[in-house]
Amino acid sequence: MILGPAYPAARLVAPKVVAHFTRHGRDAIGRSVGPVAPLPDAATIEALIDAAFWASLRREETYVPKISLAYVPPDIAPHPLLFERPLSLSAAALVKVAPAVERAGIHLGVWRDPAPGGGDALLVWGTIRTIPTLSVVVEVAAPGLLVVKHHRGEAGKFINVAVLEGDRVKVIDEQASSLPDCPPLLSSLLGFDSPASWDNGVDSVNILVQLAVSMRAHGRGGVLLMVPPGSDAWQDSIVRPIPYAVAPAFAELAVLNREPPELRQTRAWREAVYYTVQAIAGLTAVDGATVMTSDYELVAFGAKWNVALVQGEYWRLVTAGFLHGGILHILMNSWVLFDLGAQVEELYGSSRMLVIYFLSTVGGFYASAVWSVAVSVGASAGLFGLVGAMIALGLRHRNAMGAAIRGMYLRGAVIGLAFGMVGAFHVDNAAHIGGLLSVLWFRRVP
Repeated sequence: MILGPAYPAARLVAPKVVAHFTRHGRDAIGRSVGPVAPLPDAATIEALIDAAFWASLRREETYVPKISLAYVPPDIAPHPLLFERPLSLSAAALVKVAPAVERAGIHLGVWRDPAPGGGDALLVWGTIRTIPTLSVVVEVAAPGLLVVKHHRGEAGKFINVAVLEGDRVKVIDEQASSLPDCPPLLSSLLGFDSPASWDNGVDSVNILVQLAVSMRAHGRGGVLLMVPPGSDAWQDSIVRPIPYAVAPAFAELAVLNREPPELRQTRAWREAVYYTVQAIAGLTAVDGATVMTSDYELVAFGAKWNVALVQGEYWRLVTAGFLHGGILHILMNSWVLFDLGAQVEELYGSSRMLVIYFLSTVGGFYASAVWSVAVSVGASAGLFGLVGAMIALGLRHRNAMGAAIRGMYLRGAVIGLAFGMVGAFHVDNAAHIGGLLSVLWFRRVP
């Protein structure tokens, strides 16, 4: 059942896609050397396309989501990464985990699960790299542009079934299945990077270095938290609940790392490590820390952690406001403090101005610690507190002067927060909002 707005093209193309898979299913079973994915019905195809379409029109931190959904049961998937709590097949849930699967060759696994009230529901159970023959894949190529395809049983090879762009639907001619390779457009979308440049030998492949390089490549920032195996003590430093716990732990990288030296000399082993590293590094793009044991078993991602604060180092809420990320950062904040601080000091007095600044700094970095895993420093939490104090002054004085002050500083706050939404600048808007809200109660101060 599809709740909410429906995508009409999904219902239109679903029967044609089912007819395609019905025609090719029997042949695939006869010639495949591995498992063949179960054939979906029209309602399932429609639900997959509908969810992918609405997700493609959303944004996650200004990024366009790139999602690939594979209709595969987890029990026939080799080395699946299983979520402890499966996600609903909804646009909101897909966009949140999209950064984890935007690398080519990584898919979100979708399957039906019995619902408590009877019937069944489509749920996202985890991620998968190797999918069976004839697996239905719905890929988001661009906003409103979807490609429906299936795996042809060869590494990295797919057969395109249909392309949907807005209200336009194009069902691929059957002759396309005989082409030796995907069209250039889809080949670029698949984008498998070859690890051929790796040197031979065991020592040349340092797993943590490869993880760091792959994390840097996705350009979104990320944190990898390494914890001792067999211990849950690390959870004391994590904000609960963990949104994306992995159960059981994803152990493919650990298994590869335990292979004998003679096998680790082979190209197949290096390629397996490469693609597994790509999959794990993609998870670090999701907001929060990716948690892995020192044995390379993945146990969670999207975890919020604040080790220093949990251990009682609350003084960091103050000192973070006096540290900066570079000379340009401190020069910009000093200029704003010189200009804005003088105005607040003139209207509130020196003592109150210092109280406002310190309260908003503490409030801002507390909000940052709760909402974000990223390391955050700078005076801007306190500066937004000074802006909040000026807005509070405008709210307290219900006259023309108060309206002018309120309007000017509200515009400044909106512009500052909008600037912080530009992902390229890596601005911590959680600290800004926390600092702003920490001092609005000053409207009651005479």
